[in-house]
Amino acid sequence: MRNFHPLDQVTSDPDSGILLYTSSVDAPFKPQVAMKREGSYIAFSVSHGPMEMALRPRVDELQRVLGRVSPVPGLQTTRQVGTSDAYIALGLNPDGTLLMRPTLVADATGHFCFNLIMSDEMRASLFEWLGVTREND
Repeated sequence: MRNFHPLDQVTSDPDSGILLYTSSVDAPFKPQVAMKREGSYIAFSVSHGPMEMALRPRVDELQRVLGRVSPVPGLQTTRQVGTSDAYIALGLNPDGTLLMRPTLVADATGHFCFNLIMSDEMRASLFEWLGVTREND
């Protein structure tokens, strides 16, 4: 049921402090994820064409969760950052690719989310930018 779209290009703007992940896939509305540190929060924006979802997880919580995420056979995502109403579900594949599902929950009847995947190289750039230390390394 889930169709994960790859994020395989990264650019960083030192003047604005924005880290931008995009896709090289030839599609009319390419997804992109933009992040910027704002004090103890990360401004996290995921877009697909004219649709945008904006979340503000805490930096320390995102660092902690990413440092602990590990592959679990049979599960796509194993951890989440945020609240029960708005969160980023995260999972790690054995090949090092990172699954991200930014999600807004309406109520028990449904939710809205983006299904994104980052290559091991893109995941490593995110971990470096955030200062994530893997607990099992």
